[in-house]
Amino acid sequence: MFLPLKDDNPLLIIPFQIVTSLLVAANIFVFVVFESGLVIKAATAATMGFGMIPNLVFDHAVADPRFAAIPDTLTLLTYMFVHAGWMHLISNMAFLWVFGDNIEDAMGHVKFLVFYLACGVAAALSHALMTPDQAAPLVGASGAGAGVIAAYLLLHPRVKVWVLLFSRIPLKIPAMYVLGGWLLVQIVSLLASDNGNVAWWAHMGGFAAGLILTPLLKRDNIPLFDRGASH
Repeated sequence: MFLPLKDDNPLLIIPFQIVTSLLVAANIFVFVVFESGLVIKAATAATMGFGMIPNLVFDHAVADPRFAAIPDTLTLLTYMFVHAGWMHLISNMAFLWVFGDNIEDAMGHVKFLVFYLACGVAAALSHALMTPDQAAPLVGASGAGAGVIAAYLLLHPRVKVWVLLFSRIPLKIPAMYVLGGWLLVQIVSLLASDNGNVAWWAHMGGFAAGLILTPLLKRDNIPLFDRGASH
């Protein structure tokens, strides 16, 4: 529906978004080396071995020995660094890059990394709990990114954001409308879902985790809802 391009929200505390940059770099590295076919032709092995498969996590099935690279519980972490294609990767990294730096600024480097991974794990568990017998792997950073979106809505709802609507129309609108629209799409899609290719429950689980963790992990001097700020 839309792709975030840039926000008018400079860093206030940290000089540079180190963790956000490393997360983006790690996702790009994994995709280029293992999934794109440009270096190693291992897309299927990466998806099946490091994606989170609900029926394996809950021991409802036995893993194919060709793809059993790590214990199934560890895929609750690794799945968020695996993507299904270039557009899947670009979309998720755009959200992380545009919104993640300010959440890292509000929490600090270490807490932001904990926050991001915790939201990703919560997203995977939500998906697995709601689809416990599913054999298709869950991949992508969108669950963790949903937590970042929730944090941004709580901290910076009035910040103006440049987005590319329908892949062609540039708009500059407040984050509350951009990200609120994203949330509305998730809810409507979840209600209309027939358990297709998009893991809507993962998005909602990551978002809920972000709402809960943001007030707990943000710096004490960072207010919610941009109180006292002028944008």
